[in-house]
Order: sequence, then structure tokens, then C-alpha cells
Amino acid sequence: MTDCKYITKDMLSHPVMLRVNDVSLDYFSAKNLADRKAKELSSDPMLMAWFDRNSGTFAPGSICCDRDKPSWLVYAESRGADISVDINDQDYVFVYKDASE
Repeated sequence: MTDCKYITKDMLSHPVMLRVNDVSLDYFSAKNLADRKAKELSSDPMLMAWFDRNSGTFAPGSICCDRDKPSWLVYAESRGADISVDINDQDYVFVYKDASE
């Protein structure tokens, strides 16, 4: 990831911002929160990509990077992702597609 851009808020289309004041917040609890929020916005949200700043991991993984956005975000957007859940200012970002459409 060192050769790739880190995510910033301005890269996300209409992000849903969540603030969680829990020092024990980890990927799994963040994903659970994001899944619930996405379910409020879509009857059938499909997770397309995610980013975890603390561990420096993301999916889908790729060594190819876009000049303007991280590869995992480009992947999701190019496949119709239309819901972004940003937890604690990009500590965790989950990107979903409304699969019911």
C-alpha cells in the first residue's frame, strides 16, 4: 500500500460518516456497524471493497494503483458501488453496491 494513495473523504461519493468513540473498535465491529448502516440505505447491500487504516489492509487487494484513488475504491466504483460508510474519518471505509437494482 505504500505506493498507493490513502483514502481521503473527498474521494468518496456521498459518504455516510459514522463516529465511534470506542477504543476497542476493530475491523469486525466496524464492519458490523457499516453493514447495519448500509442495510438502512439499501434492501440488499453487497460489500464491494473495504479499507482498514490501522492494519494497512484493504480488499480487493491489488498492486496496481490509480493515480487519483486507491485501487480498491476504483474497483468498487467501476462495478457500481453507490454506498460508502466512513468510520472515524477513514479509519475504516466500507463500500457497497445496492444489489437490489
